[in-house]
Amino acid sequence: MADLPEIAPAIETVALDVTDADAVRGAIADAGRVDILFNCAGWVHNGTILDCSEEDWARSLDQNVTSCYFTIRAALPQMIDRGSGSIINVSSVVSSISGVPNRAAYGAGKAALIGLTKAVARDVIRSGVRVNALCPGTTASPSLDERIAALDDPEQARRDFIARQPMGRLGEPDEMAAAAVYFASDESAFTTGQTLIVDGGQTI
Repeated sequence: MADLPEIAPAIETVALDVTDADAVRGAIADAGRVDILFNCAGWVHNGTILDCSEEDWARSLDQNVTSCYFTIRAALPQMIDRGSGSIINVSSVVSSISGVPNRAAYGAGKAALIGLTKAVARDVIRSGVRVNALCPGTTASPSLDERIAALDDPEQARRDFIARQPMGRLGEPDEMAAAAVYFASDESAFTTGQTLIVDGGQTI
């Protein structure tokens, strides 16, 4: 895999509640020029629809899709005015692409995010702004580790996550980052409203 550009040292990180519309608007205003908007906040509810309380349903939609509504609305006007920009929404193969057990609320939110991606891409298609969705499969991450640790049998749960991957391993964060860099770069200048599946063959 090609080395990714060393951009992290130049980025100032701030804590932000992306479900707070006012906070999002303030953060985008403070950021100044936004060339790339990468929406990657999310939350995974574990359970079927019968296990999902109204509060969990609302939280899932708030974090997985409404947060992107807030960030896109805040950043898009300046991109349109400038005639350029790339918006990358992290959806999932657990969405309108595929279903897996115990992900009713999560899958609904991520499917809605794909719909939002395509709708915004179509609305701004002549503006110079591109909007795409990255759809990972199961990826090694601190979030996954926390969810596995919370289950009754963490060792078996990890084996189960790996077993559903045809390649026999989880995705790596660098692999998802490389896909995001593609969407952010001029190499994808003719690509908008698309979903890029990076799932190790999970949905073949």
